[in-house]
Amino acid sequence: MTLLGVALTALLAFSPLALGLSSTLEQVDDFGDNPTNVGMYYYKPENVTENPALIVAVHYCTGTGTAYFEGTPYAQLADEYGFIAIYPSSPNEGTCWDVSSFETLKHGAGGDSYGIASMVGYAQTDWGVDPARVFVTGTSSGAMMTNVLAAAYPDLFAAGIVYSGVAAGCFMSSTGGVDAWNSTCSTGASTATPEQWANVVYDMYPDYTGEYPRMQEYHGTADDALEYPNFAEEVKQWASVFGYDAESPVQTLEDTPLEGYTKFVYGDRLQGISAEGVGHTVPVQGEEDLKWFGII
Repeated sequence: MTLLGVALTALLAFSPLALGLSSTLEQVDDFGDNPTNVGMYYYKPENVTENPALIVAVHYCTGTGTAYFEGTPYAQLADEYGFIAIYPSSPNEGTCWDVSSFETLKHGAGGDSYGIASMVGYAQTDWGVDPARVFVTGTSSGAMMTNVLAAAYPDLFAAGIVYSGVAAGCFMSSTGGVDAWNSTCSTGASTATPEQWANVVYDMYPDYTGEYPRMQEYHGTADDALEYPNFAEEVKQWASVFGYDAESPVQTLEDTPLEGYTKFVYGDRLQGISAEGVGHTVPVQGEEDLKWFGII
């Protein structure tokens, strides 16, 4: 096969037709305040419902919004259930998300989180998205951003799902560095009490008095990038926010949602899911996500 033939084959593999989609991935250039120039891509199916739900799906390091669209099932599920999906694209070198700077970790202060929050406002104003049915999820760096968004912009999201991340604020840079790596956190050595972790959340939006998004945290026991002890720190953080006991789940479900996965239910607003032997990252669960979001 010629190089042109290879290129055309690759292009077809990611075309809407090949993916079985009713529509195409589109881009919005001007969607509101966006201080770090985060890219906004979205998928709106042909059969989008009135006042639709919205899923913000946040990619991993080295990824892009386009890659996360291609590699996750949300577009196909959008065709089936009529919601809209947004795929933010990181502006940073290496395409990790800024989950470390002072700005991104404070409500309304700037950073990548602010740009993503602006996308939600645009979707509500221009597409009639139901404000009560806005959800966020992500993988790896996108998982870290999911926890940050749930903490810094809790008024925007009803629920979040985290695939292999760290607690909100765990990557905080002591110098306020943008997109800074934090080896202490990544190795699972950043530990704190549940109350201390909850205070990190509260400090991101000090004036907020409303409910925080329902959270579901996935982590693999063999994760060698964002190591497994981070799972316990994430659970401690949100358990304290919701008033649960991180040491005493009210229900433990083995082989759920897959064989080798254990789901710990702490209350109706928090679940932790441990994936035995799974490395970095835990695969996206698709329809299970929609169940947590209440779309199905």
